Amino acid sequence: MLLDLVVIGLAITLGPLHNSAFILLLSSRRGVRQGLAFLLSWLANLMVVIALVVLLTGGQPLARHSAPSTAAIAVKLAFGVALVLYGTYRHRRPPRPHGPPRWTARIDNASPVTAAGLAWVLQPWGLVGAGAATAIDADLSTLSDWLALVGYCLLATLSLIVMEMYVVRSPTVAHARLNALRDWLGRHQEQLIVTLSLLVGLWLTARSIYELVA
Repeated sequence: MLLDLVVIGLAITLGPLHNSAFILLLSSRRGVRQGLAFLLSWLANLMVVIALVVLLTGGQPLARHSAPSTAAIAVKLAFGVALVLYGTYRHRRPPRPHGPPRWTARIDNASPVTAAGLAWVLQPWGLVGAGAATAIDADLSTLSDWLALVGYCLLATLSLIVMEMYVVRSPTVAHARLNALRDWLGRHQEQLIVTLSLLVGLWLTARSIYELVA
């Protein structure tokens, strides 16, 4: 479980879409406040999903080779296959000229509530779902699994935490470097989405098949 959560958490935190949006928020007039609203909403979404999984399982791992355990692995396999298919589709489709989304023109006037809602919209729900399917194996009677779940949520939020702290500490330098990062993410967005989708999808697919036949 731990290794799967690390892979999924890294893929979430490296995603280009929410990171680009977060940099735009940080560059707005009330950037630190809006960024904090986005960050907290993002983290809360992850924690709520994990909490729902824990409530569903009662904090106990499913018995191996039982019907619920097999179903959980099958769900994780489905997420893996879906990510592979999505990455393949994004790779094969013709290049599309794309400008910034229309909402970016109104971001200076966005409220913290709007920023928090944007975090929900930009959450990579396919990866979040894969993380939830993995968290079904958590045994909350052990400290290590508690730490694994908390660490997963923090890892999936790490890029946002680092950027928020950077802007608070050194705003002038941070804005210049983060805007350069946003430009780079914009130029390589498709490659990043395809690479992350394929890598995580193949990982989850292989792991799930192994768990089914082992």
